[in-house]
Amino acid sequence: MKAYLSRRYHFSASHRLNSEAYDAAQNYAVFGKCNNPHGHGHNYTVQVTLSGQVDPTTGMVCNLGDLDAFALTNLIERFDHTNLNTLDCFQNEVSTTENLSIEIHRIFQSFTAAHLERVHIEETSNNSFDYAGDTVPASRTI
Repeated sequence: MKAYLSRRYHFSASHRLNSEAYDAAQNYAVFGKCNNPHGHGHNYTVQVTLSGQVDPTTGMVCNLGDLDAFALTNLIERFDHTNLNTLDCFQNEVSTTENLSIEIHRIFQSFTAAHLERVHIEETSNNSFDYAGDTVPASRTI
């Protein structure tokens, strides 16, 4: 019997959308105010959805304490109150929330107590992003 578990986490981070492939005018044309040289920030909400068999003893897909400890160490402590552009994972990638969702998916794939189904990120009340692990470019490394 497969069941699904979704858990939400929150962190605040700043970033600047800027591509090395573009000059200053092109960056502003593509990214607008999100290309502000001083950056801007968001209060992100990340929802991870996991699946697995319901353990007959605990009645759970996975232990929430284990999941929360994993998220604290690998998500919150890594991203909260940071400038995303300074992180290794964005040295060769634009720090869009699409790319952030791919990175967070990669991180949660190493949580082995349940199968990762998808990552959902709310950047603003109008913008949300989903990544279910379809494909990760070969160039993406940590």
